[in-house]
Amino acid sequence: MIKNKIVRILAIAPTARGFGYVVMEGPRRLVTFSNKSILQNKNERTLVWVEKFIRRYEPAVMVLPAVNAADTRRAKRIKQLHQRLIALATQHNLKVKLITGTKVRERLLGQIKGNKQSLAEMLAGLFPIELAPRLPPKRKVWKSEDPRMDIFDAAGLAVAFWPK
Repeated sequence: MIKNKIVRILAIAPTARGFGYVVMEGPRRLVTFSNKSILQNKNERTLVWVEKFIRRYEPAVMVLPAVNAADTRRAKRIKQLHQRLIALATQHNLKVKLITGTKVRERLLGQIKGNKQSLAEMLAGLFPIELAPRLPPKRKVWKSEDPRMDIFDAAGLAVAFWPK
């Protein structure tokens, strides 16, 4: 392995409505990022999209949330998708890194307590040109989570992947 080689990662944050994704080179360069809403055949269509990203961006590592961690509650469908994403990464000879929500908060906020809004604001500060324009307003308790938050979930995974 070449020591100065830039490593490209693909971070995927599966959700009930689709997924957020980030492709990153090194700890400070976002290559691309967005979220995809998927209404039908969610697992199969997510896998098709992720395979397109793998072929297009050729990452060395896929970063995923640790859906089976003690501090995580995920639907059965998301857990099944998670296993299939790992299998897809293995099929493409990608390393897989699982990161817990606790680790993301610890790495980004410096503490294990925190909420998604504070994480998103921190990430918008790290990437003011790329992510700040996508920062959703603070959620009111009677509203659903803004779909753009999926991008920040994936970005949190990507940033937490890199050693400090």
